[in-house]
Amino acid sequence: MNRRDWKFLVPLDSRDLSRLAILLDVDGTLLDIAPTPQQVQVPGSLPQTLARVRGRVGGALALVSGRPIAELDAFFAPLRLPAIGGHGAEMRPVADGAILDGRALPLDPAFKQRLKAIAAGYSGVVVEDKGYSLALHYRQAPKQGLGVVHEVKRAFDAWANNSFELLAGKAVLEIKFAGFNKGTAVRDLMTYSPFSGRAPIFIGDDRTDEDAFAVMSDFNGQAMSVGRKFPGIEDYFNAPADVRRWLERLSEGQPEGLAVLS
Repeated sequence: MNRRDWKFLVPLDSRDLSRLAILLDVDGTLLDIAPTPQQVQVPGSLPQTLARVRGRVGGALALVSGRPIAELDAFFAPLRLPAIGGHGAEMRPVADGAILDGRALPLDPAFKQRLKAIAAGYSGVVVEDKGYSLALHYRQAPKQGLGVVHEVKRAFDAWANNSFELLAGKAVLEIKFAGFNKGTAVRDLMTYSPFSGRAPIFIGDDRTDEDAFAVMSDFNGQAMSVGRKFPGIEDYFNAPADVRRWLERLSEGQPEGLAVLS
């Protein structure tokens, strides 16, 4: 990528960092998408980079993911960060604190079985059961995607439970409790120290991140997307590798500025 492709937005000096909070989606933003959820690769230097960034922003760095927090901890071990998990079903506002769960209604076991039965009819479809939600990944079966989507939507409509919602992401469908999302969870997180009173930068790549994008203006913050431009978002990174390079520069205190593609 040529340097001329970058637009510099925020000087990286101590005054600016003391006013910022960094909120990062994980899959497709911080890490490259993998064929299955458990096949993602965490670059060896990334936990150390995140730890240095956390220090430079006074602890105001959090992961905002659809994954359970325990899974995030396992990926980035031994690093533990403030985190939002399960699209907001879980939250840990303090890195070494307790996970606040009980924020979501559980998915009906009988309906889960119906969804698993649909997945079993399509070779290559991977079921990810998070307890409070269930996701069907069809990245390894792209030609069968339309059939999976059709059957899941039909089953969801027949279930007719307005307390839950069906989310469509990158080659994935997920059913979760509708009473929370990444946006409502970010609002909650921003009431805790050291996030309170800061301007958040949220970086995400998918439909489920749009709820967090939407609340950035409430905190004088900024949304940035990965892989493509989203409506109303001017700034974006080409790929997770670019997000990781930006974090490296931030961790090293390089003075050139916060840069994204324009």
